[in-house]
Formats: sequence, structure tokens, C-alpha cells
Amino acid sequence: MIIILKAGVTEVAAKQLLAQIEALGLKPLYMPGVERTVLGAIGDERVLQSLHLDSNPIVDEIKPILSKYKLVSREINPVDTHVMLGNHAVGGERFTVIAGPCGVESREQLLSVAKMVNGQGVAALRGGAFKPRTSPYSFQGLGEAGLKLLKEANQLTGLPTVSEVIDANDVELMANYIDCFQIGARNMQNFRLLEAVGRLRLPVLLKRGMSATVEELLLAAEYIVNAGNPNVILCERGIRTFETATRNTLDLNAVAYLKRKTHLPVLVDPSHGTGVRELIAPLSFAAAAVGADGIIVESHLKPCEALSDGHQALDAEQFSTLMDGLRPFVHAAGKQL
Repeated sequence: MIIILKAGVTEVAAKQLLAQIEALGLKPLYMPGVERTVLGAIGDERVLQSLHLDSNPIVDEIKPILSKYKLVSREINPVDTHVMLGNHAVGGERFTVIAGPCGVESREQLLSVAKMVNGQGVAALRGGAFKPRTSPYSFQGLGEAGLKLLKEANQLTGLPTVSEVIDANDVELMANYIDCFQIGARNMQNFRLLEAVGRLRLPVLLKRGMSATVEELLLAAEYIVNAGNPNVILCERGIRTFETATRNTLDLNAVAYLKRKTHLPVLVDPSHGTGVRELIAPLSFAAAAVGADGIIVESHLKPCEALSDGHQALDAEQFSTLMDGLRPFVHAAGKQL
């Protein structure tokens, strides 16, 4: 339930009503605005009848929250959320670029890629220390050793780091080394993992599952926010369809739809969305055109030697070309790199 208070209601009066809502066992939300204060009540709204809100002198309007996802919906928060990666705000007028290798392979590899992308003005460095792979024989990542290398890269370049967490038991460990958790497509509905990252305030980059609907993505985000962490960034990374020409089908419809339905920032992953190196740039331009708040792309100094996803990684020249080509599309969309 959304409770819009009348203009001029004091903070004391608003919080007294909020305390009454909480006493009924509902999740209270306090959203002070410039002109009006809005309260939220999440839970069994029938218990609110005892408060007689329709006759309360400080209440102006009462609206039900119609969507299944309450906290991440624009119904309850029409203002865009900005999520901080270090000193960089993801969302709003900024177009965020996150880049780096699929997996952390060695100190030399990670630091060389970090220096390469840092020179192009990216907002954060990506790199997997734990790699969930389809085959048990594929490179699985360096684990904590990879996390230490990410921390070193952060200290040397100043870039915040993004890395995938695949097990709820690793959340506390990873929080000591990185700046943003990534929840991969395979774990989008790992609800215990979502709740675990929700108990911390570290930003979470939540990728859409390869067979998940947009509503399921938003409900996964709801798990994180409901657990106490509002710092969620959504990511469209392509879905599995009957098409075999590309690795996945990048659903840019979803990006435009998400921007209408949620206040959370939305990124696009054209690397996994296509799996074709030559398609990454045009799909990145398209992402900017449909209103995405940024992209996350894979880059490697020597893609042919990469231990994972080298076929979709951009080398230094290709990444520089991407950034140069991206600028006019970002500016046309009213944003800045």
C-alpha cells in the first residue's frame, strides 16, 4: 500500500504513523519528498483497516501496489535509483561501462587488462574469480587468489571491481575484496544467495536468467531489496531462444520495458547476449538507444589465449573502437560517458 501524506505534514507525524504501520507487522517504508512525504506498507494490507487511514487528517491519498514486485516497482518509487560503484553513480544521466576479462587468470593478465580499460574511462573492472562453467573440465577460476588480484587491481587503478558470487557461503569472503557482487544467469533464482547478498549493502549486479521472464528478474531483485540491500543493478544478458546464429538472443525489448516498470538501473551485456565479437559494438549502440544505463563487456589483451569466452572478448584496439563509436549514441540518448 502507498500512503501519500498531505503537504506540510511534519516528519514527527509521518514517523508516528510509520511506527503504527510497523506495529501491525507490516514492512514500513519512509520516502520523504520535496513537497510530499510518501509512506509504504508491505505485507497483508487488510490489517491496515484498524488504522482508518481514509479518515486520518494527515493522509491525502491511499493507493494499492498492484505489481507483484513491490519494492523495485516505480509504483512505490517513481524516481530513478542511483547505485554507487566507488565514486561512480550508475543510473541517471551517466552511461556506465564495466569492462574486463571473463575470468581472472593471472596477475599479469588482470593488471594488463585493468590498465587497458582504465585508459578508456570505464567505471569499473569486471573479472571472475569463481567461474560457474557448463563443463566440469573447463577453467573454474582462481578462487580467493583471484579475489586478491582484483583487490590489487583496484588499488593500482582506482577502479571498483565486479565479480560473480556463486555460493552463499562465499558472500562474506568476497565482500572483503570486491566492490560489487555479480549474480550470474544460472543463479538468478538461487533465492538463498539473493538473500545473502541482500543482507549486505554492497552493490549487486543481477543478471537475467537465460530462460527467465522480465517479471521473474524483477522478483529476483525484490528478494535482494526486501532483505535490506537497495543497491541493485539489473542486467539484460540475452535469453535462450530457437535461434542458433548467436549464443543468445539479446532482448532489448526488455530494457525499454524495465525502464518503465522499475526505478533500478539497467545494464546490457552484449558479450553474452551475442557471443559474437563483431556484434558487440552495434548491440552496445542499440542498448544506449533504447535507454540502457550502461553496458558490461568482456575484454582481454590476447583473446585467443583466454581461458574462458575468448571468442567474445575485445582486444585493446577493438575496445577503443567501441568506446569511440559509443559516444555519439550515448549523447543522443541524453547521457554522458
